[in-house]
Amino acid sequence: MSAHASKTAVITGASSTFGEAYARRLAERGYDLVLVGRNEGKIKSVAEALAGHSEVRVGTLVADLADPAELAKVEERLRSDESLDLLVNAAGAATFAPTPGFDTKAVDVQVALNVTATTRLTVAALTGMTRRGQGTIVNVSSAMAFWIQPVSAVYSATKSYVLTFTQALQQELSGTGVRVQVVVPGAMSTGFWDGSGVELSDFPAANVMTPEAAVDAALAGLDAGEDVTIPSLADVSAWNTYEEARDALAPILSRDVPAERYRR
Repeated sequence: MSAHASKTAVITGASSTFGEAYARRLAERGYDLVLVGRNEGKIKSVAEALAGHSEVRVGTLVADLADPAELAKVEERLRSDESLDLLVNAAGAATFAPTPGFDTKAVDVQVALNVTATTRLTVAALTGMTRRGQGTIVNVSSAMAFWIQPVSAVYSATKSYVLTFTQALQQELSGTGVRVQVVVPGAMSTGFWDGSGVELSDFPAANVMTPEAAVDAALAGLDAGEDVTIPSLADVSAWNTYEEARDALAPILSRDVPAERYRR
C-alpha cells in the first residue's frame, strides 16, 4: 500500500503506448492508478511492471469503451471513487479512408470512442469532482482536428469535437476548482497507425514524436496552467492568433438578415 495520501488517476487507453506513458509518469508523481483498456493481457502487464517499480497501487479495469454496457461499468467506477483526482481520456480510434464506401462499423467505433466515451466518462468524473471542489480531466484531441484531409472526415470531426467540448467545459467549470485540459498531439510513434489506413512510415521522422515526449509536454503544460497544450507547437502566438480570429468571427455569424451577397 502506498504511504502517500490517496489520490487516484484513471487512464483510458492504457493498453496503448501513449496511455502506458501517462501511467508511468503519473506513477512517478505518486498517483494510485486504474488502468482501463480492452486488452486484458497488455494492461495487466503494464500494471505489474508499474507495481514492481513504484510504491503506488495499480489496478486494472478491462473494458471495451465502444460497448455501451462496458462503458457504463467504467462510468460507475468514476462516479463512486472518492479518491479520483485525475481522469485521462486517452482511448481513441482512427480509420483513414474516403467516406464513400466507408466501413460503417469503423465509423461507429470512432464516434463511440472519440466522442461518446470521452463525453460520458468526463461527465461521470465531474459528478464527484465538482462536489469535492477539486480534480483534473485531460482529454486527448489531435492535430487532425485542424489538418482536415479527404480521408479523415470522421476522425478529424471527432477530434474537433473533443477540442470544442473541452474548451466549453473550461468555461463552465471556471471557479469550481476542477480543471479540464485538452492535449493536441501530432503524429506519435505508436501502434495507433496499425490498420488505420495510414502507415507511420508515411511521415517524415521530423514530424513524429515519441509518446513519452508527448506526455512529458502535456504534463508540463498542465503544470503551467495551460488549458490547451499542443506539444509540437513551438510558437504559442500562432495558437493565440487562431483563437483571436475565431473570437472575432463568432459574434458576426448570427444576424436578422442574410449577408448582402445573398440578397436578390
